[in-house]
Formats: sequence, structure tokens, C-alpha cells
Amino acid sequence: MNVNLPPELEGRLTISVTEAAKVLGVSRDQAYLGVRTGEIPSLKIGARIVVPVAPLLRLLGVEPPEQGAE
Repeated sequence: MNVNLPPELEGRLTISVTEAAKVLGVSRDQAYLGVRTGEIPSLKIGARIVVPVAPLLRLLGVEPPEQGAE
């Protein structure tokens, strides 16, 4: 599926859980629950939790653009 990415995802490898909530159209609390249950892919870096963009897009049925592709 070829779609235009929201500007906040363009060129980024990870986003915050709050940004992922906006992309998914759910509340921040629901997004953190999804991270805790493993429904939303995430990485913990120190005390911070980030959501990798490529797996998030695949979760939505969107094939992420290749890195460096124009």
C-alpha cells in the first residue's frame, strides 16, 4: 500500500509513545497499555520508551519506505 506518511514520521526511525497514539488515533493511556501488552512495538532506551516507525507502519498494513529512497 502506497500512502503519504504524516509529516511527523518523515525521515524518523522512532517516535514517542504519545506521537504513536496520535498516529493510531488512540489516547496516550491506550498507547502505553498497547506498549505494555506488546500490541504496539516498542524499544526501551534507558528510562525512555520509543516506538520504531517501520514496525508501527507494518502494524497498520503500510509498507514503510526504504531508507534512502527518494
